[in-house]
Amino acid sequence: MNRKYGIGFFTISILLILALTCAYQLTYHKAKERAAAEHTQKNEAVVTEGAASKKEEEGYFLFEVNGYIVVYFSDRKTPYEYTDISYDELPALIREEIRNGKYIKNEQELYGFLENYSS
Repeated sequence: MNRKYGIGFFTISILLILALTCAYQLTYHKAKERAAAEHTQKNEAVVTEGAASKKEEEGYFLFEVNGYIVVYFSDRKTPYEYTDISYDELPALIREEIRNGKYIKNEQELYGFLENYSS
């Protein structure tokens, strides 16, 4: 009779371990899918935000700082590039534009300007 209870206890233990393992696997896969979905949503939000900020940040401004031309991002606060171009050596019309913050709409035009006026 003792052996009969031992086999039953062993069988119930195995079934209980199998049930716990299955439950763990199900919750693990659901959590993994949820995390992947959240990660995808975050990436989409970052890409969308990056595209919006890129449009906002397109363009550059030129200003005179300590006698030299400095290129700023479109926010007019963050320096993009410090140049060796002397403000005093520029034509009067260009100096006037730079004094007010000369806007350049893209990188190609910016580097064209810098090439024209660099020594």
